[in-house]
Amino acid sequence: MNNSLRSSATATRRILVGVLLGLTLMNVTAAMASDGPGVRVVVDKSVDDTVSALSKMVADNGMMIMGELHQGKVLKMTGMKVKSETVFVGNPTIGKKLLSLDRGAGLVVPFRINVFENEKGETVVSYIKPSSLLGQYDNEKIDKVAAMLDKKFAGLTSMLGH
Repeated sequence: MNNSLRSSATATRRILVGVLLGLTLMNVTAAMASDGPGVRVVVDKSVDDTVSALSKMVADNGMMIMGELHQGKVLKMTGMKVKSETVFVGNPTIGKKLLSLDRGAGLVVPFRINVFENEKGETVVSYIKPSSLLGQYDNEKIDKVAAMLDKKFAGLTSMLGH
């Protein structure tokens, strides 16, 4: 094969790979935009009522709200209207255990639960499973704590869902 044919074949392959990569990225982006990561539960309450109910349930289940992020209020400054509240949920005793096993676990604890209104006007409670976040530490003891937390979070959100 002469150089000009090789060059043409190489260029064609590069274009084809680029097109396929672009299509793949478009599909991944569309899936992420529609589903997003983690667990999502649609609830029958407003965002504010859901956050109130969640706060009570968290306290009733031995955990606490350790912080809040009012994303809707912050984004309003940019002109965007969105109903979105994030609470940081934890337990000091569990946090102590996790950080004693790996100080780096402070990166993911306390855990975030986001309550938002989606494009359809539904209230959604979402979170990333603690096991997904803590599994990155490759530590069996941390994995056991994470599995227990997965069950706790699933129980909380199932009580909120319909």
